[in-house]
Amino acid sequence: MKITKKDKEKQKNKYSVRTRLKGWFHHGRFIGFDIQSIIMAVLTTLTIVTTVVMGLLLYNRFKMAINQTAVSNAESMVECAVDKMDGNLADIRQISNAVNYNIIQEYDISSQEFSRQFSLLYETNADKIHSMALYDNSGNLVTAEPVAVQKDDVDVSDQSWYKNASEDIENMHYSTPHIQDLFVDGSSKYYWVISLSRSVDINYGDIPGNGVLLIDMKYSVIEETLQRINSTSSDAYYYLCNRDGDIIYHPRRSEIDRGFFVENSSKAAGYEDGTYELSDGNGKANVVVSSIAYTGWKLVGVIPESVQTTNINQYRYYIITIIIILLMMLLWVNRLITKKISKPILKLNESVKSYETGGTQEIYIGGSSEIRHLGYSVKKSYEQIEVLMQEIIRQQNERRKSEMDALQSQINPHFLYNTLESITWMVEAGRNTDAVFMISELAKLLRISLSKGRTVIKIADEIQHSRSYMNIQKVRYKERFETEFIIDEEINDYCTVKLIVQPILENAIYYGVGNMDEDDGGKITVRGEKKGDDIYITVEDNGMGMSEEVAQNILVDNNKVHKHGSGVGVINVHSRIKLMFGDEYGLEVYSEPDEGTRIVIHIPAIPYTEENRERLENRDFERGKVTHEEK
Repeated sequence: MKITKKDKEKQKNKYSVRTRLKGWFHHGRFIGFDIQSIIMAVLTTLTIVTTVVMGLLLYNRFKMAINQTAVSNAESMVECAVDKMDGNLADIRQISNAVNYNIIQEYDISSQEFSRQFSLLYETNADKIHSMALYDNSGNLVTAEPVAVQKDDVDVSDQSWYKNASEDIENMHYSTPHIQDLFVDGSSKYYWVISLSRSVDINYGDIPGNGVLLIDMKYSVIEETLQRINSTSSDAYYYLCNRDGDIIYHPRRSEIDRGFFVENSSKAAGYEDGTYELSDGNGKANVVVSSIAYTGWKLVGVIPESVQTTNINQYRYYIITIIIILLMMLLWVNRLITKKISKPILKLNESVKSYETGGTQEIYIGGSSEIRHLGYSVKKSYEQIEVLMQEIIRQQNERRKSEMDALQSQINPHFLYNTLESITWMVEAGRNTDAVFMISELAKLLRISLSKGRTVIKIADEIQHSRSYMNIQKVRYKERFETEFIIDEEINDYCTVKLIVQPILENAIYYGVGNMDEDDGGKITVRGEKKGDDIYITVEDNGMGMSEEVAQNILVDNNKVHKHGSGVGVINVHSRIKLMFGDEYGLEVYSEPDEGTRIVIHIPAIPYTEENRERLENRDFERGKVTHEEK
């Protein structure tokens, strides 16, 4: 066989292409390994960083949660303790009021009944109070319970509780805890009390006067409340101080007295009720401050930062375990991802080797965008021209088909052909009356379709065109469905775009009632009405309906509707209305499968005049500026 110069050139080009492909492949293989290493390194770095960040966030979240829980618990404990102490102090105030108003104000202090009532009230409340005493304005003891003998060396006029009551006669006065050493009780015990003193008016016979009432509340009443909340709390401790910061109760009072512990009570006493962060010699701490009513005392709950740190340390091993497990899982996932990325490179390698040996002509295309690009580059080297030619042919066919569908939506030649066939059949069958009716309706339809080349016609003409079309179709379909036109007379003389109802009726027949049996009661209803400044023409059928997806896309996407003329016709109608009247007008589609379809035509109410028609067709009509005279 003789080898021509052209054959040699082809072999040379083929060898050159294969050589280039082989070089690309080997170069890509080394790059693939580099990519694999880079991907593994990046994913590992991201994994470690993400895991560490998540661990820190988790640790911080645990810390915040523990801190919030401790503060919330402390706030609840403080609130309960304050309520309890408010109740105890309120009881002492009630006792004071009872002594003043029910005994001192009612009886002569020299009478036996006064002494009896005074003693009875003490015995009733002996569980809460240590003693009760009444002094005159000279500091002399009038009466006292349970011991009525005062020590000789005591001068009450120099004591703060007496001075406060004498100087400020309108208020009650609470003292800080102190040892009550006024009376001779025959024992060597010391009693810690909180004194409530007030100025009172007394009656000695017919001589009025004033004095000071002293009620000593047992300190143990408050001490037991505070000891109870301190014993039940492991995260915080609680103490009581006055408005000057003097300690009334503290669980570590003995350590404070010996100088082993310092409490910044003066700073806490200056705070309003609430939760604060406090720093002192003991470190940082959250403090909860709440006031005791009528006293100026402050109940302070302290949550040391060291306690919070101890609690979070208990979760440290749990957090570390979670981080390790998460890290192992992510590294395992990284390995799978790296293999998945490198797998397309190996497949591309095999396909190129097969092509080099004259085997399969299919080049593997897959994996990441870079690998797909490499595969496409290899494959396109011998099929690009063919693909481009096929693409051009496909685009031309699509464009031609779209143009044909758009024209078919206006005048369907198959409809005209079938109508003429039906007329011929009627004449041959001797049904001359029916044939005359068909010819008459066809003439009306064609007359309105042509309309002397006009685009804008009266609504009355458009409805007549639709009636003629439906009369012809009913004969062709042998009365398998009914047609009803419900048109308000007032809209007949308004403008509309030509041939907008017929494509929708065609759609209702072909995809609605046309394939229904006569017994199924197929029906198409056309309604027309004017609402405000707009006109609505509705075409409704009770046919098969369509899915929600088709209904949503029938006016926007030619690729998702039927291509037998009617679907494109509906889109054509929608587009022509929007082009003529604006984007706020057009079609609205409502449909449900097996329920039927309703399509609403929405156009503006523009009176039909020759001037308005010319403006619309010349596209210079100013919408909304129709005069009242024209309407």
